[in-house]
Amino acid sequence: MINLMEPSLWRTQAFINGVWCNARAQKTFAVENPATGEIIAQVADVGVAETREAITAAAQAQLDWAQKTAAERSQLLRSWFNLVMHHQEDLAQILTLEQGKPLAEARGEIAYGASYIEWFAEEAKRIYGDVIAPPSADQRILVIKQPVGVVAAITPWNFPCAMLARKIAPALAAGCTIVAKPAAETPLSALALAFLAQQAGIPAGVINVVTGTDSAAIGAELTENTLVRKLSFTGSTAVGKQLIQQCAADVKRITLELGGNAPFIVFDDADLDAAVAGAMASKFRNAGQTCVCANRFYVHRPVYALFSEKLTLMMQSLLVGNGAEANTTIGPLISLKAIKKVQALVDDAIAQGARIAYQTKLEITQQGYFYPPTLLLDVAADSALTQQEIFGPVAALIPFDTEEDAIQLANNTEVGLAAYCYTRDAKRIKNLSDKLETGMVGINTGLISNAMAPFGGIKQSGWGREGSHYGIDDYVNIKYLCERF
Repeated sequence: MINLMEPSLWRTQAFINGVWCNARAQKTFAVENPATGEIIAQVADVGVAETREAITAAAQAQLDWAQKTAAERSQLLRSWFNLVMHHQEDLAQILTLEQGKPLAEARGEIAYGASYIEWFAEEAKRIYGDVIAPPSADQRILVIKQPVGVVAAITPWNFPCAMLARKIAPALAAGCTIVAKPAAETPLSALALAFLAQQAGIPAGVINVVTGTDSAAIGAELTENTLVRKLSFTGSTAVGKQLIQQCAADVKRITLELGGNAPFIVFDDADLDAAVAGAMASKFRNAGQTCVCANRFYVHRPVYALFSEKLTLMMQSLLVGNGAEANTTIGPLISLKAIKKVQALVDDAIAQGARIAYQTKLEITQQGYFYPPTLLLDVAADSALTQQEIFGPVAALIPFDTEEDAIQLANNTEVGLAAYCYTRDAKRIKNLSDKLETGMVGINTGLISNAMAPFGGIKQSGWGREGSHYGIDDYVNIKYLCERF
């Protein structure tokens, strides 16, 4: 089914305390290729008992891991980074097979995920404390930073390599150990990363990966087990709220990267060709299945028609198909349920007066979860798709008349992860930067994610930041030392 240069990367067992193991009940679950519907692997379906075992292993390993010098942890992370990049092609093949995105995008995700490992390999040596001027001459005030402890990480299916690397790397850099629960749709990428971490020399118990379909039971163990001191979760706002409640009992530290509903604002003074290029990159990457995808396009009325014409021309170049095929630019959605959700949102918009201005013709002969890239015009500002993540290749255009109208429309949502705006007016850029209620703003760009920048949102899009030098803060405790002489 897949020819890897390093066949050992294909792992189907959970990884606990440095050992590849099956579920005690020998249960497995099927992983399918969303482009074909074909079963590609049977993976160990572990449960609460194995999760508890992984937590215990992580707690035992954490003491020794925290005692390693920052330089030692840095070197091990660097070795892991080098192995990930050495096996980039194999990892991309695995990712495309289980998730569906085109191979070119999969290669990009592997490099993107690896960049977090590289970044935090360097940041491990820069976890600085402080010396503070004391209130009296016979005192000294010191501030040191110590690892939180065992971290639980729950990751989604849309970026199964990058999201895991973005959580594991800062945890390990800070001296924490981790128990990761990847999405059941895409466990193979997580297991391959764990294998390479083992090959890099990262000690047993420092990284553990539990694979299973009973997310509620595994999640309950991760949130209620008192050995776990922090939870990092990327996923829906609804699940995030449940996890907050479950972590409340022992006041666990939480980092949450939750739902998005990104506005993409185009003004009449924008470089329209650049705006269209940015729209294509933001909207159609991973078939629209990213949390920072442009979800609502607000276009200044004087350029509304021209922008839609240019966007239509660009969309005509999209080729839908199996991500493993060389020319594919749009892969499948993750499941039939995802297709039904997208279609329901499109139907609702049409019922409220929207019209389909362009829709790619599907020429797919195989089974798979494909949805045609679609451009909707004259979308009502209160359509369901303006309040819910589409998570599919649908661009919904809405005209606006004034700058304040655009800001009001953009902020009219409970979430606030990312926003995009295209304009050449410096004063307008400052106004938008100040007033858009999101954690991130792309100004004249449709791509904003990188390891050097703090990724995260406000409102119901979550707490905390991932990436950048800020990204390690959630994995350390600040301790104040007062010395008297």
